[in-house]
Amino acid sequence: MLDITNIENLRFSTERQIFDRKSAKIDAKSLAIHIIAFANADGGDLAIGIEDNGDITGIDGHEAHINELLRAPFDYCIPSVNVDTHILDCMDSNGETNHILILHVYPSAQLHANQADEAFYRVGDKSKKMNFEQRTRLMYAKGGRYFEDVPVRDATLEDIDLDFVKEYTQKIGYRKSPLEYLRGNKDFIVTRNGQEEISGAAILLFGKNPQRFFQRARVRFIRYEGTEAKVGTEMNVIKDVIFEGKILDMVCKSTEFVKGQIKEHTFLGPNGRFVTIPELPEFCWTELIVNAIGHRDYSISGTDIQIKLFDDHLTVESPGTLPGLVRTSNIREIHFSRNPKIFEFLHEYEYVKEFGEGVDRLYREMAAAGLPEPEYRMVEFMLYATIKNQKWVENQKSPQVTPQVAPQVAPQVAPQVKLTNEEKLLAFCAVPRSQTEMIKLLGLSDRKHFKEKYLKPLLASGRLVMTVPDKPNSRNQKYIKV
Repeated sequence: MLDITNIENLRFSTERQIFDRKSAKIDAKSLAIHIIAFANADGGDLAIGIEDNGDITGIDGHEAHINELLRAPFDYCIPSVNVDTHILDCMDSNGETNHILILHVYPSAQLHANQADEAFYRVGDKSKKMNFEQRTRLMYAKGGRYFEDVPVRDATLEDIDLDFVKEYTQKIGYRKSPLEYLRGNKDFIVTRNGQEEISGAAILLFGKNPQRFFQRARVRFIRYEGTEAKVGTEMNVIKDVIFEGKILDMVCKSTEFVKGQIKEHTFLGPNGRFVTIPELPEFCWTELIVNAIGHRDYSISGTDIQIKLFDDHLTVESPGTLPGLVRTSNIREIHFSRNPKIFEFLHEYEYVKEFGEGVDRLYREMAAAGLPEPEYRMVEFMLYATIKNQKWVENQKSPQVTPQVAPQVAPQVAPQVKLTNEEKLLAFCAVPRSQTEMIKLLGLSDRKHFKEKYLKPLLASGRLVMTVPDKPNSRNQKYIKV
């Protein structure tokens, strides 16, 4: 997390997802583009009065223009964007007293655009204009509309499995006919201009063949030999299976199949009885699969959900960004359903135990099993969720290195490079680590000294970030290298 009160940090920190520098000469319409991009993504800070090269030119002497910039979130953003403003005292590059304007842009649950109806999204250090498809996806992700409610073109009642609807209505205690349920509940079927329209949720949940309309609405399982995916002559895929059908079919078939692929370890317990445990807790990988099927963005037609199982980890790839205001940093506390009808359906079948509790339990179960925390990352409009097993932990402790020694030649041993404590911490924090773990790594005992000498400077430089930035003092707080 960037310390916006530290002038040197503002000058020299790398521009990134949540931080950018701008000259005070920027026009209000151009500034609005960056404000919109931050609001549509993760929020962030704009430092006005610092050039791209870090030179401080300040805002003094530009009062009328700065007032126009302050109106940009309201005059040039539709709808208006929520921002906070701060003025920092500084010494400019000419050695004179000056000021810097900080605009803190909050992430928004709405989709924002400029006066030309152009929407932007922050990707790395760039504010990128979204095309129509990307903009529509973001609107669905933010809950402005639900894709599951959109009518499916050319779908008719003949495409609905009424026998399955009957089974479902009996399960939930609905006493009328299946057709009455579809026409009278959740807008599964609506009549417009005398024509019945079938929603996407109706096809995905009750369709005879949902893939006729959503070809890539399916789950693909890939088992790799080893710890990474290889291609070409080294391709290491040893199993590749696709699951199709209704939402319930995909959940049941994929979770049952994966259960048979997860290795189990049997050992003699302390009471003299054999104990068998899976390499990954069943709840954890089931939660990832169910969340992927329930939360995926079904408006994305170019790819499917993929479950990739390696020797030391399992990754589930799902089309779509994290929905609403959910971010990788707050995923345990903030909950939002992209497809509420689908999730309510899965709740009835007890695949979703408690709304909003699954991810937090996922973290707790991995910790209870002595395994690393789950990892979430987003790349464009794909979400990757990974859980790691004991083999990964063991490889981290003692990585295998195979020396390449030529015949009849003594091995050449490279001199060891002595790392600084900062370098040790950054290497150690390739995965999230707690303060206690970091202090133990350095062999320190004074927590205050550790925070002042190492932790705070690394956070201020942006090389280390908190996993729960909104709650700096959270007992679940950990730190990871950027």
